[in-house]
Amino acid sequence: MVTPTHAPVHLYAGGVSAVFACDERGLPGVVYWGSGLDPARPGLVDEIAATARPAVLKSAFDAPRSVSIAPTEFQGWLGTPALACHRGGVAASSLVLAGVDLGSFDRKSLGLESSGRAAGAGSPVSGMWATFTLRDTALDLRLVYEYRLGPDGVLSARAEVSNLAVEGAVALDVAALRVLLPVPARASEMLDFTGRWSGERRPQRSALTDGARIRATRRGRPGHDAPHLTLLGTPGFGFERGEVWAAHIAWSGNQEALVERLPEGAGALSTLLGGGELLEPGEIRLVPGASYAGPTLLFAYSAEGIDGIARRYHQHVRALPAHPASLRPLVLNTWEAVYFDHDLDRLTELAEQAAEIGVERFVLDDGWFLGRRDDTTGLGDWFVDTGVWPRGLTEISARVHALGMQFGLWFEPEMVNLDSDLARAHPQWLLSGTGAAELSWRNQFVLNVANSEAWQYLYTCIDDVVSRYGVDFIKWDHNRDLQGAIDRSTGAFGVHEQTLAVYRLMDALRAKHPSLEIESCASGGGRVDLGVLAHAQRVWASDTNDPVERQMVQLWTGLLLPPELVGAHVGPAQAHTTQRVTSLSFRLATALFGHAGIEWDITGCSADERAALVAWAALYKELRPLLHAGVSVHADDIDEGASLSGVVSEDRGHAIFFWVRTQTSGTAHTPRVRIPGLRAEAVYEVRVRDEIGAASRHEVADPSWFPASGQRVTLSGEVLTTAGVPLPLLDPGNALLLEFTAVTA
Repeated sequence: MVTPTHAPVHLYAGGVSAVFACDERGLPGVVYWGSGLDPARPGLVDEIAATARPAVLKSAFDAPRSVSIAPTEFQGWLGTPALACHRGGVAASSLVLAGVDLGSFDRKSLGLESSGRAAGAGSPVSGMWATFTLRDTALDLRLVYEYRLGPDGVLSARAEVSNLAVEGAVALDVAALRVLLPVPARASEMLDFTGRWSGERRPQRSALTDGARIRATRRGRPGHDAPHLTLLGTPGFGFERGEVWAAHIAWSGNQEALVERLPEGAGALSTLLGGGELLEPGEIRLVPGASYAGPTLLFAYSAEGIDGIARRYHQHVRALPAHPASLRPLVLNTWEAVYFDHDLDRLTELAEQAAEIGVERFVLDDGWFLGRRDDTTGLGDWFVDTGVWPRGLTEISARVHALGMQFGLWFEPEMVNLDSDLARAHPQWLLSGTGAAELSWRNQFVLNVANSEAWQYLYTCIDDVVSRYGVDFIKWDHNRDLQGAIDRSTGAFGVHEQTLAVYRLMDALRAKHPSLEIESCASGGGRVDLGVLAHAQRVWASDTNDPVERQMVQLWTGLLLPPELVGAHVGPAQAHTTQRVTSLSFRLATALFGHAGIEWDITGCSADERAALVAWAALYKELRPLLHAGVSVHADDIDEGASLSGVVSEDRGHAIFFWVRTQTSGTAHTPRVRIPGLRAEAVYEVRVRDEIGAASRHEVADPSWFPASGQRVTLSGEVLTTAGVPLPLLDPGNALLLEFTAVTA
């Protein structure tokens, strides 16, 4: 343990710096977080620390204001506190610094030395960490804040509070434990997200004003309206421009995201950004010797706009141990093809036609287990229904594997129908109250996975099915919010323990079956976070396959997650969620930019549709090494009815761009659009990839430079990136795929 010191602490990695310094009371705080500072420049960090105290104001405290890593009102922070707890009504009020630990880490220490997807090839291979230990001796409390700045420039931060009292003392009740970082005054605009079922991650942007903006989710999952990411930026920040500071809560239960600005600021800075787990009354009661660790918050800074934030998060996610290392197989999921109508002959034909198209993973969705003919019965009885599958799933699994595909299966382990053998035998396993206020949702209730007997039941059932039928992939669904989530054995709120138990269950199954992959589905995109993705290998971004809706869903989901983790499927012409009819080429192009799949009864496809699917499957397999390992980029300054997104290789020698129009606008033509991410000094060959169908135009002829189908043109990177080029004016509901390949260095 390093002796407590007032010397500043400088963490630097990935082009980012975070500087911690102690104030006059000896409490450490973040006094700088942003672009990397030169660690070799003498005295630079000391100057940052020396200039971290603002003026002493009139009608205010008689000392400069400072904000520690754990700001509370007892230190002069009169906003939302980082720590709220008490022991028998006595609050923590006298935190002091007890110690500082410092160190560095590399890929080997993180278990990433053999990963083919480790973050940032060519970037620094080390990061730095600092741990600050605070004590409140009057309350017998220890508070530890740990910060890790990785080679991706993402600052991971986590807090833990411990009850150090002697045995027999009153429990320590924890109401809140937050991680908060200050950002400068020039970050005056805020962007976060809301949404609904089948319309997740809708951006909402506003000017930053004084006061607290707390986005609380009490759904037992982040929810379709989850904040997802909270971004603060300089005025007018966009995909390519502006400074941006961002925070994500890597947690799959209740949470709160916080942005707060007071008129007197936050030390020499302006606004606090962060959050933590939302705790219900009495949910965390620490007996002597016990500890509570809050979720990890992932903070990112970019001087290159929103795309810079995405690059950092993508590098971070690709280095997670749970991240899949293999190429993402093309999927067919049976839900929209057959719904609950399970029949071996019909599903065998579907599998055979899927294999002919080029599908590599066949997923049997809801309806295979005991009594499950609709969504009113059977949930929780994880045994194959022999009335529908007389010989179990052996035949369909064997046929799928014989066709060279993986076999996937749908589960919803955290839920139960009251009309099930499980609920009748174990009503005490429900995670809900017993009063009249109890409400069903899709005819289901929540199973208390934190109950050790319920956990073991689920593990045994799922393990048996996975082992018996060679299941390679689980679509893990979660089709309702948690309402009145009470542990019936204790009467306490149970979301915290439920979330941890679900993580343990996923980990235990994958430990037993190392090649098993899990998808986080929560009635679509209700559980899309980096908490669950420490245990799962994919998310289902939304229950809508309407490509117009999907444009926004996939765009903003991709701010946090790289494309290979985001399920994106082709559905039939008429979307089942919106009833909108769209062209096949638009549906195929939209699904290409993710972990691609099919959600469609392809046995009814025409010969032309099948040919397009075959071409699309081949194109996906050709491009996925780029799409699933490259850098995601987006163009600014395009009218609201259109977008230009792309994926560029690390060396910027190869790129695929997606030119899309979802609606008409007042713009009569498409003026020059700059192509982001390419090298200005290179020369690129440009061609249209129209194997999956031509895009319909709202024009007589394309711009004169534009390559005709099957042709290629050559342009300098300087023209493409600096001046830009006019693009075709598409009809709404159309998309073009443009490929750029460097022909000179």
